[in-house]
Amino acid sequence: MMENTGGPYLNTAAVTSPVGIVRLLQIMFGCTTFSLVAHQGGFSAAYGTFCMFVWTFCFAVTVFIITCEFTHLHSCLSISWGNFTAAFAMLATLMSVTAAVIYPLYFVQLGCYPIGCEVRDFRIAASVFAGLVFVVYAAEVFLTRAKPGQVTSYMATVSGLLKIVQAFVACIIFGALVNDSQYSKYVATQWCVAVYSFCFVVTVVVVAFSVTGKTALLWFPFERSVVVYTFGAVLLYVSAAVIWPVFCFDSKYGSPQRPGLCARGRCPWDSQLVIAIFTYVNLLLYVVDLAYSQRIRFVSHL
Repeated sequence: MMENTGGPYLNTAAVTSPVGIVRLLQIMFGCTTFSLVAHQGGFSAAYGTFCMFVWTFCFAVTVFIITCEFTHLHSCLSISWGNFTAAFAMLATLMSVTAAVIYPLYFVQLGCYPIGCEVRDFRIAASVFAGLVFVVYAAEVFLTRAKPGQVTSYMATVSGLLKIVQAFVACIIFGALVNDSQYSKYVATQWCVAVYSFCFVVTVVVVAFSVTGKTALLWFPFERSVVVYTFGAVLLYVSAAVIWPVFCFDSKYGSPQRPGLCARGRCPWDSQLVIAIFTYVNLLLYVVDLAYSQRIRFVSHL
């Protein structure tokens, strides 16, 4: 004889709620995008491979999330489900907007020569759906974000979402660093690299503890430690924001203007400029994070 468990086996709200509908659109638009590219649009080099990875990765994880919520399997996982879905939605938003910019920038052209009109049309269509992928992931972040006075997962708060953005921006900085940025030329610029690396690692650790729901098992007050770390990260990024431009763009150490003989895509000055810009971006993100972290409390079990 089968026992009545007191509830339905399937969670229909996983596909009928506003968030569920948005996730179904994510699957549909994501599948359409990489199918158009794989069928006729085409891709090449590291940029195209990155875009295909973004669309297939986001598609696969979204399918996993909907499957787990629809079948209640997420209750069997030893992670904080609310933190995991909020963190992934923010990460997918950042990755999809990057792919939505990169693919048309490198692969779309108005004329048919030399790729042919059919390939051009497929690439334009793929670019449109890539933009829609970004829109629906951003919509999920908007729908699931923490509202004032609401008890919710830490990663759904402004501070939690900013942690994902900070790590993503740090990855952009690392990409520029390895692209012939000449950071090893001075000890001061090596200090900046240490700042970027330290803050990135600690931010990832904070996200990892929140997603796994293990913050309550730590012997020290995790939420206070995160606030102290954020304050330290602000100070560290302030030092990098001062040191990096001086040792890269001051005439005594570097060049205030782009050298005329620098090749496009292989110019150290370009990489140094990208690092400087995103250093200030991350500094601003950490300052905003510090301001918001004063008003939240961690909830590790949601």
